[in-house]
Amino acid sequence: MTALIETRQWIYARRPAGRVGREHYDLVTTSLPADIAQGEVMLEARWFSVDPYMRIQQAERDTYDVPHPLGIAQRGGVVGQVIRSRDARFAIGDWVAGYTGWQTSAVAHGDALTRLDPDEAPVTTALGVLGMPGRTAWFGLMEAGKPKPGETLVVSGAAGAVGSLVVQFGLKAGCRVVGIAGGEAKCRYLIERLGAHAAIDYKAHRDVTALTAAVRIACPRGVDVYFDNVGGDITDVVIAQIARRARVVICGQISQYDGGLDVPPQGPRLLAHMLYQRASIQGILARDYTPRMDEMRRIVAPWVKAGEVVLHETIVEGFEQLPEALGSLSQGANLGKLLVRA
Repeated sequence: MTALIETRQWIYARRPAGRVGREHYDLVTTSLPADIAQGEVMLEARWFSVDPYMRIQQAERDTYDVPHPLGIAQRGGVVGQVIRSRDARFAIGDWVAGYTGWQTSAVAHGDALTRLDPDEAPVTTALGVLGMPGRTAWFGLMEAGKPKPGETLVVSGAAGAVGSLVVQFGLKAGCRVVGIAGGEAKCRYLIERLGAHAAIDYKAHRDVTALTAAVRIACPRGVDVYFDNVGGDITDVVIAQIARRARVVICGQISQYDGGLDVPPQGPRLLAHMLYQRASIQGILARDYTPRMDEMRRIVAPWVKAGEVVLHETIVEGFEQLPEALGSLSQGANLGKLLVRA
């Protein structure tokens, strides 16, 4: 009789129209054969990455990808430990990162896993600064944003996983950095911990007119680079303040993820500002830079090891909390990288 390994899975079962939550998933227990094929590795998940792109993939229509299928485990990045291996590159107990999704144990081909060295950096950085968020922040800013010393960089969603890294990378590039975030605590974090030159609490401004005034005060010479993680009214305000030859980097539109994915709300016409300032606008996806991860790590990993990058993590305890954790992203509940510990 073949031995079996029990695993729990969050099955993506019902497509959300608004905020995603537990009601859109089924928690099931199933079994994996303990006998794995040559070249395969079985891992036990320790950490789960929770990211806004997961919500994009739950749209009914094609986005940058086909919709996430119903009836399978929710996809996502994971850090775990090897419990069985038929790949000489991995030994039992090794830490690995992979895209095995919301399941407590999983089998993956060794080529789909990255072996981690906990002596080089905390293993959770594979889901943060040395993983997809770091790749997004680094290449999105440096290649699409093209920051120059002395320029003004504005980052929306500046206290999140990607935004907080863009703030820090922008400072290293010599920019004057203005972060936009929700709440006094996040704004203090941006200035006191990350070193931003200014921070704007969008929740403290009653309307677009008030927010516009705050952006003008923080950016008296206009905005040279705008790294957009949120869209909506905030982006409308910032684009109206762009400077000549500005670069607008579209990374995310989380303001629309609770119901505007399939039918985005009609917004003001912003192309006139792009015309007047001869600006450029570019969307960026982390997947476009996956083959260049080593290039990013060569630059950023030494900063991490030297303690030159602030690595704040919001940790939710328990595999059972994954659906609520994903929904909390739209509420801005996290500071830095949001992780669920199994």
